Amino acid sequence: MKRWQVFIFLLSASPIFSTAQLRWTNIDSLYQPLPASVHIYTTNDSLDGKPNIAYYLEADLKDKKLDFTTQVGRGKRYTPTQYYNTESNPLAVVNCTFFEFVHNSNLNVVINDGKFLAYNQQTVAAHGKDTFTYYHTTPSALGISKRRKADVAWLYTDSVYKWPVAFEENPILQQDSFPLSKFTFAPSLMHSAARKKRLGIIKKWKMKTAVGGGPVLLQDGNIKITNNEERKFMNKAIDDKHPRTAMGYTKDDKLIILVFQGRFAGKAEGATLVQEARVLQSLGCWEALNLDGGGSSCLLIYGKETIKPSDKEGQRPVPAVFMIKVK
Repeated sequence: MKRWQVFIFLLSASPIFSTAQLRWTNIDSLYQPLPASVHIYTTNDSLDGKPNIAYYLEADLKDKKLDFTTQVGRGKRYTPTQYYNTESNPLAVVNCTFFEFVHNSNLNVVINDGKFLAYNQQTVAAHGKDTFTYYHTTPSALGISKRRKADVAWLYTDSVYKWPVAFEENPILQQDSFPLSKFTFAPSLMHSAARKKRLGIIKKWKMKTAVGGGPVLLQDGNIKITNNEERKFMNKAIDDKHPRTAMGYTKDDKLIILVFQGRFAGKAEGATLVQEARVLQSLGCWEALNLDGGGSSCLLIYGKETIKPSDKEGQRPVPAVFMIKVK
């Protein structure tokens, strides 16, 4: 390889290298008393040459003293601090689902103690508010079972079902990608039995706790971002920098909650979906998904903020949170 070829190769490879080489500092001492199964890390290393501040929490899913749970606002939105104060001071509180502001409704699934607290928005308008055609999507979620095993899957939820229907492989928007009537039953569920088996469809995704968001960032340890399939941050928007919240798990049953501070020029500019995925991969995540970000991104440890929320008003009220409590 010639010298100029080496230079071009290194230049093209540098974003991946620099993202993966973030140096993380353990800051457990700032958030005591922490169980031995929970650790907090931070970095202010630049992210692909740009100012960056990020934190992540690592919790052992096998620790039975930890309770992984959720809460919703039931038609209202509350700040993470308000959830913290009303939920008996949990160890961790983090934002999760996307939502709409008019009715304060979650647009993604929320499950607590095996029961639905919110359902996925399964249809997306194809051409604005006055359209007669809709995309039938299967948004993604991360769940934790009673046996304390985590899983990321794409879900179809409906109030007539006790459990979500889960897709372990990415079936999203294949024949579903064509705009159809809003009242058409999700075509993915009408596949043949053989195709359902190939897609890894689980009729009963029995999770004790789950929160949705999207898109999926990692599958089987590899970066596979399903932003176009889930109709989130489509096309060039995948490269937009924002505050980010994400969640994933490792093969040795560690839950990872990652947050990036953003929208602070010259101090913390946020991350793209690709950068977010690379960092989660470098932390050893096997599967991971993006959650609501922007002004919603906020992670509290015993009520203390990690990243600084980007909204000038401070913490944004949200209709749902994911929590870790100490039994």
